[in-house]
Amino acid sequence: MKPKVKTIASQPSWIISNDSVEVAITQLGGHLAPVTFFPGSAKEIQPYWIAPWANENKRLPAAVLKPLRGDFFCMPFGANSDEIDGKKYPVHGESAVKKWTFRSVDKNDNITKLKLSMNTRIAKGKIDKLTMIVDGHSAVYQTHVLRGFSGAAPLGYHHTIAVPEDKPESLLVSSSPIHFGRTAPVDLAAAAADGEYNALANCEKFTNLSRVPTIYKKPAFTDCSKFPTRYGYGDVLQIYQKPAKTPAWIAASYTADGYLWYALKDPTVLPATVFWMYNHSRWGDPWLGRGACLGLENTCSYFANGLADSIKPNLLTRDGIQTAVKLSPEQPTEVDVIQGVVRTPKGFGKVDKVDFGCNKVTFVSGAKKATAKVNWNFLLTGSL
Repeated sequence: MKPKVKTIASQPSWIISNDSVEVAITQLGGHLAPVTFFPGSAKEIQPYWIAPWANENKRLPAAVLKPLRGDFFCMPFGANSDEIDGKKYPVHGESAVKKWTFRSVDKNDNITKLKLSMNTRIAKGKIDKLTMIVDGHSAVYQTHVLRGFSGAAPLGYHHTIAVPEDKPESLLVSSSPIHFGRTAPVDLAAAAADGEYNALANCEKFTNLSRVPTIYKKPAFTDCSKFPTRYGYGDVLQIYQKPAKTPAWIAASYTADGYLWYALKDPTVLPATVFWMYNHSRWGDPWLGRGACLGLENTCSYFANGLADSIKPNLLTRDGIQTAVKLSPEQPTEVDVIQGVVRTPKGFGKVDKVDFGCNKVTFVSGAKKATAKVNWNFLLTGSL
């Protein structure tokens, strides 16, 4: 059985679909988008962002910018600006920029599976990418299995969702309980020289997304749970979820559009969520100040700095936060995530909590609830 192949926003992409979701994955970099939830319905939902230059024939400063869209697996996660042991990695690693190899697609009972693989050259090893959809579930299940690698590396999923630019502060983000969060270490002068402008304070600790320190006296704090806001600025922060008996979660409620996007993970593998908040804030080519998006990136990393800063002792490891995953050629490493969408009732706002039931999750906002069919035990067992 072969998947459908379609060129979308200039990228040849593999397509798998069922009654609840249609998934496109680029052959270059394995970027996930567009993803259409509730295909064929009166109100289809496509939550993921696609770079505005996708159909432009531009010379790009980083390879990852060519297919840039939606979600993709990164290893090593981050900028990777420094050479390590004579090796220089591309931004977000080979997994985000090289061509993946098609292995198989099959459907057994109600589960459709697409398997891809990549043999990496800079750090020798193999990555198996398995993307699964389940009939009746408006969700995408993904596993990346790392084989043959040695040492440690930051890694994670670069979930990037679209922002409703015409509806200020209508996108509300919340998370399962966190230890704390930190704003990113940024050289503000260097960033401005490169045509990017930042609003958040440098490497400050916080405990609530709605009260994050800024570089200003007035306002001294800003609300990083509401989007879009802070037009003209782009910033990065990171939060660290507490482990529990059920998965950690991040949820973005599109209050004006009647749905929410969510991601579920195991925080003992991916302890952090990086917020990349881009709002017309980069003026170098190819950005040219265009567009807005929100990265809610589940990682084990030192912000988005890359391999060098993540594998050495740093500000976060001193606080007990793991910033790199130890890899062994004798033992495969599996990294799982679930992403999905659920329609929400009128008046549904920010998610206050998530209740985990038998093959379902219920998102609660005040007296309002929205329930999605999802096999969250996948994150505990690695199988559907």
